[in-house]
Order: sequence, then C-alpha cells, then structure tokens
Amino acid sequence: MKKIFITTGMMLAMAAMIPSCKKFDSLTVSPTAATSEQVQVEYLLTNSIVGAQMDPHIAERVFVLYWRNASHQQLGSTVAIGTDDDGWTSDYYRYISEWLNNANAAIQVANEKVAAGNIKPYTNNLLQMSRIWRAYLMSEMSDNFGPIPINGFQGVNPTFSDVKSVYYFLLDELKDASAKLETNVTAKPSDANGDPAYAYNYAKWKKYANSMRMRLAMRLSEVDAGKAKTEFEAAVAGSDFIASAADFFQVQEKDGWDPLTGVMSREWNPQVLSASLNNLYTGLGGIQTTAQLPASYHTAVKPADYVGLRLVDHFPTTTNNPVAPYWMDGLPNMIDPRAYKAFAIPGDFTDPGFCFYPSWDNSSRTTNRTLAAGGASNVAVNINASNTFNGYNGGDWGAKGSRNTVRAWGGSMPRLKLNFRNSKSKRIFFASWETYFLIAEASVRGWTVPMSGQAAYEKGIEESFSYWGVSSHLAAYKASTEYNRCGTSVSWTHVAEPPASYTANYVDGYTNTPGTATVLYPVNTIYKNGAVKNDLLSKIITQKYIAQNPWLPLEAWSDHRRLGLPFLENPCVESGSLPNNPALTSATYMTNAANFFPQRLKYPSGLKNSNAKGYTQAVAALGGADNLFTSLWWAKK
Repeated sequence: MKKIFITTGMMLAMAAMIPSCKKFDSLTVSPTAATSEQVQVEYLLTNSIVGAQMDPHIAERVFVLYWRNASHQQLGSTVAIGTDDDGWTSDYYRYISEWLNNANAAIQVANEKVAAGNIKPYTNNLLQMSRIWRAYLMSEMSDNFGPIPINGFQGVNPTFSDVKSVYYFLLDELKDASAKLETNVTAKPSDANGDPAYAYNYAKWKKYANSMRMRLAMRLSEVDAGKAKTEFEAAVAGSDFIASAADFFQVQEKDGWDPLTGVMSREWNPQVLSASLNNLYTGLGGIQTTAQLPASYHTAVKPADYVGLRLVDHFPTTTNNPVAPYWMDGLPNMIDPRAYKAFAIPGDFTDPGFCFYPSWDNSSRTTNRTLAAGGASNVAVNINASNTFNGYNGGDWGAKGSRNTVRAWGGSMPRLKLNFRNSKSKRIFFASWETYFLIAEASVRGWTVPMSGQAAYEKGIEESFSYWGVSSHLAAYKASTEYNRCGTSVSWTHVAEPPASYTANYVDGYTNTPGTATVLYPVNTIYKNGAVKNDLLSKIITQKYIAQNPWLPLEAWSDHRRLGLPFLENPCVESGSLPNNPALTSATYMTNAANFFPQRLKYPSGLKNSNAKGYTQAVAALGGADNLFTSLWWAKK
C-alpha cells in the first residue's frame, strides 16, 4: 500500500517562529505514515475552514483589534493610530500558516488520489473546493502583509512573491478551479457537516469562486485596470455568483472556546460605535428616528439641524471629523435604519439585543457620568447618556482625555448588539450585497456587466436591508436626497454636490447658551483630491462599507486602502502628533492622506530572526519599509 507523506513548505516558510531548514519536513496526518485510504481530503479542508473562522484568541487580536479598528468599524486604537503588537501579529502569522497548511495538504492528497486512481465521484470537486478556499486564505494573508509565498504547496523551498504575482496566481486559480467543478455530481462525503459553509453544494462553491474572482479583480482596478476588467467581466459573465442570502459563504458560530466560537465574543472588548460609522449613518436615507423607534423614544429625538452640546474642553478639535467637539444629547433626527439594528442605544436595557458585556462589570448599566472641570471654562458637566447616540474619535485626546469620563464609559456608548457577540450568529465571509456593489462599481467603470449600475447598487442595498430586517424603509431610503455628515446621499440619480458647509444649532455645554455654528462637510483629499463627495462611486462604497459592518472589516479596510473611500476621519492629535504616526500632526490634520491610515501589518519579528533571506526577499518585493504605512501594490499611494 502506498504511503502518503503530506509535504508542505508553507508552514515552515511562513510560520516565522519555527526555525528554518534547508529541506522541508514532512507533515504526517497520522502519527506514522498514512495510506491514501486513511487520509481524507474533506477532513483537511474542513480543518482549514473551521480554523480560519478563528478561535477567540486570534479573533480578538486580528478580527477585532486589527481589522475592525483599521476599518473604523468600531472606536479603537492599535493599528488605527499606528500601533501594532508583534505578539498578536506573530500569532496570526502562525495561525494562518496552519490554515494554509491544511488547505495545501488537501490539494496534495487529492492530487495523489487522482494520480493513484483512488478516487470517489466527488474527489475532483473536493480538489477544486480546496483550491478555491486556498485562494481566499492567500488573499487574506496578502491583504494583511503584502508579499507572500505562492509556491509553498509545491514541496519546494518557497520564495516570496510580490503582490501583483500573488493576485495573478489567485485569479488564475479561481478561474481554473471554478471551470473544473462538476456541479452535476450529486455524491458527497458521508459527513455533510464536514463542509461548514455549503454542506458540499458544489454549485454554491462555484458561485463563491466567481464572486471571489470579482472581489480580487476589483482590487486591481486602480493599478492594473486592463487585467481587472478582463478578469471581472469573465467572472460575472454567466451571472453565476453569490446572488442571495441562500448563497452566502458563512460559518455557524457556537459558544465555548474553539475555532467556531464567535469572532466578536470576548466580553472585555467594548465594540462601540465609531465616529466614522456614525457620521456615515447620520442623515443618510432621510428615515426619521420617529419612524424607526417606538413612541417612548420620541421625546429624545432632536431637530434635524441640531448637532449637540458643544464641549471643546472635553472633546477634541484637532481632527477633520466635522462634529468632533459636539456631544449629541439625544437621538439624531434622521439616521440609516441599520444603525439602531447594529448598535444598542445607551440606557435601553429593555432591548433584548442590548449587550451588558462585560458581565462582571456594571459600566454598561450606568449612564450618568460627570465630565471633570478643566480647560478654559473650568466647568464640570453632568452627563446622562440615556437615549443618546454618539460615535467617538480615536487618537490622542491629550488633557481632554483625562477630563472626559464619558468616551470610555460603557454606559455612554452605543455598543454592538448581543446577537453579534453571543456566538449564535453565522460569520459571513462573502455576502450577496458585496457581489452587487462590485457590479455597480464595474458598471461605473464602463465594464460589461449583466445589469445596470443603478440596478446593481439598489439590489445591494436591498440585500443588506433584508439581512437587517428593515426592508419596510427601502423605497423611501433609495429615493432619499438627504446628505449624511460626509456629504453623500443615497439616491442614484442625485449626484448634486453638497455645499461646503451647513449651519447647525448647538448648545454650549458649559453655559447652556444656544448658538449656531458653521459645520463643514469634510474634504476627503485621498479621493479625487477632495473634489467630490456625492459621485456614484462615493455612494457605492458608502453603502458597501455600511453593509459590511460588522462581519467584513478586512474588506472595508481594503476598499479604503484601494480608493480612500468612504471618508474616514483622521485620529485626533490634541498633543500635536502621534508617536507611531509621524505624518499626522497638528499642522496636517485637516487633510486626508493615505499614510495617515494603516496600510498593512508588519511581518512578525520571527521571520526576520529565523529566516533573514526570506524576510529580505519579502521586503524587497514589498517595495518599501516594513511598517504599517507602506502601501500595498493595489492601494492608493
């Protein structure tokens, strides 16, 4: 009986903490050598998919503290202000190497079985599924670090390839694997639960491959438009893509502590509303709060032209967030209907979705706080956060941070709802709304697609609204010409630019004196040098960004890196600068620049220490310093 040793260079080459060697060791599936009958492709593929769902250890570090912070899906610091943690990064590098190791092993075993004639009716499909899944994992790794090996699965010493080569390889893999899937095959492995995404529905795997190909093709749109167009058009041509909720690539979470435990389940992570999301939500779609919430909330709803309490001694002003020094002491007049579905209103303890994490702490149950005296006014301010809705700025708050006891207090902040925290949801890797927003963008670019840009854009909104259960507001929302705080509206045909500013009413938080202020629509100088705020691409990416919350922060981060969209406010710099973000200072904070925002993760220190040659090769392929602010090949420079 032929014995199979599953060789892989990926694990040793990429898991930098493992000492390098001239030859790659063999990874055996059993304690000794395994026969071709004993090694099952589906087990290896399942292990890879389940592992990549992320156990709480790595999910907290990467999904929450890196991706959700980098994308501004939540208030946070870490990479959003230029700070990373080598231990977290090293762990992620090790974990994703293991996931790739299993995917590569699945491919190798499948090929061995085919060569030996030891096949079952579904063996070819398992091979193609493994290739499709590996393409996702490699794209995830490259989108985080940049250059990675693409030949680690070939059983030879791998070399690091530049990002362009990685993407060309992945696009070829998705094209070939999708074409070779046999969707007419009905046979499946005996354990249908072995495929946690699609239960061996080969037609859905084909849809996933095509949608993934669309995603990766669009990633090249700003640097390699010809390749992007060709690949996208080929992937979309047959309309065989993720088109509805039934096609989502998603994995069921479960409570506990294993790779299927929820990615946002750790109680000590507050997961509160960001200023970016709040500014995008507020006003967008023109749906009034009174039309969304019961009458008991209506007295808290503020007029449409009201911006809040002005508290300049306690909230930052050194940022291009247009409402940074204001605290909304009520509920906004109009807001995107997904906002209240995603984030619980402070003090709304009767909401079954209200998240009381951490359960051993009472901070989320108390809404009264006092802002300490200090600053020019030297006045203490009592705050009751019940029935308010605020997103706070990240960055350095200087002395204001020590006086402000509200921004870090659980009871004052809208927090992600419990259904995303309690390990009972399904983690989404690819949803139908993304497919439609990709088609809409392709249409705007003049590419050949199966539906108009407007139809795709509105279908993407429809799919997202259906997921959130707010479809009753869909018609009014799609027709709205109201601007959000960033100057973008919903209606496809409404492309009039907002004025430079608008007049808003406020109340001085120290004297209780009403006043009026000129509030700027922020100028996003990364995108088209700040000349537009309400063109079609701004609309598409605004909707895509909102829809991707909270499950797809890496994609939201990638879109911002690629386009500079949507508008994300700069971290505040009340002390004049940020230690790990040297380009952003008190002299530059009113503009946006790509190097104000994280662009990648640094390679773990173990790679440089244990594999100096590989590290040198990786950095050379990167084309810049190994830091958080070196842009990837496909990103805005």
